[in-house]
Amino acid sequence: MDSDLADAVEGLKTVFQKRKIDHTFGKADKALVEDLRKKLRIPARYRAFLTSADPTKVETVTPVERVRLLPANELEKAQDTIKTPQDGGTVPLDWKASWIVVAESSLLGDPYFLDVSKLDPEGDCPVYTAMSGQERWNPTLAASSFAQFLRILSTAMEIAAGFGDAIMDDEDEDSFREALGPKVKVIDAAALRAGHWT
Repeated sequence: MDSDLADAVEGLKTVFQKRKIDHTFGKADKALVEDLRKKLRIPARYRAFLTSADPTKVETVTPVERVRLLPANELEKAQDTIKTPQDGGTVPLDWKASWIVVAESSLLGDPYFLDVSKLDPEGDCPVYTAMSGQERWNPTLAASSFAQFLRILSTAMEIAAGFGDAIMDDEDEDSFREALGPKVKVIDAAALRAGHWT
């Protein structure tokens, strides 16, 4: 893992420990990761993440969202699931082959996915999310890179620590988003402008 990604992973681990939230990072089998590279075209930086910090049990907890990072052994199934109708519904046919689901909202069921058609020189790419259950997939930028996505998740978890574990009302959710906005702007101004986090 390069230092930028390693710092982002370390930040996420630290906030989980601070908040005493159960989590497990492992190391994905290199043969499995190579198989995923061939089948799903997962980029170099994400492969490095899986081989060094496979999120075997990692779910962020904030007042407005719970993001579960998918472990390597669930990635292939997640790609199939996104294209399969749930509960007798229909699935939009405009899911792109370059979109690779890497996380999901445990609250809303929405996917978070890499767009591997937009690789940068570091072998990273942007992370998007889209509302499930709609007629079309309308992607919204969640982070300009996977490393920045991890940083935003860490920051959201840090801010959430100040809100306690009580049930949130709309006012608390608004306060949380207002506190998160300026921090996201520092990490990834493009992600803030896209509006997913605020």
